Amino acid sequence: MTELLPLISYCFVMSATPGPNNVMLATTGANFGYRGALPLILGIQLGIFVQTMLMCVGLGSVFVAYPMTQQVLRIAGALYLLFLAWKLAGASVAGSSAPKAVSLAQAALFQALNPKSWLKAITMASVFMPAQGNMPASALLVSVIGTVVGMPCNAMWALFGVSIRSVLKAPRNQRLFNLAMGGMLLVLALVFLR
Repeated sequence: MTELLPLISYCFVMSATPGPNNVMLATTGANFGYRGALPLILGIQLGIFVQTMLMCVGLGSVFVAYPMTQQVLRIAGALYLLFLAWKLAGASVAGSSAPKAVSLAQAALFQALNPKSWLKAITMASVFMPAQGNMPASALLVSVIGTVVGMPCNAMWALFGVSIRSVLKAPRNQRLFNLAMGGMLLVLALVFLR
């Protein structure tokens, strides 16, 4: 178990700190409640699980052989975050036609463009993947640990959003919150473009 502690700690830090997924979770929790955020939580974890498995069983070698691939994904992810920031900042407020919450499939597919998810998967594969042993079993272990640690972290961000719902009942407050969350995604996108 002590050998797994660094991996668990890394997964906690990457899952609990602000990033595109957590901004979307807080926003979804605030606008749609915890039940509305569940598909997003599950989709994020499914997407990251698949991404980590692929990196652990060898996709990382593609990035080594073709470094431009990682650069293209980083730019595409940042551009998608800009799009999400624009959509979030312009989201309707309560009482008008509200947008739908992100679906499980959309959340899972978003991980393919999320630079923070790629960084997490690449690091887990390159730093925490055991050098010896059964590669598929090791990849599964690393991916499962990422999911087990990430799920409650994601839930906490959604619950944070739920906890501020009462403040957001006023359309002005909800509008300010959506603008702030859109602004956070904009900042993250610009950081990823550096």
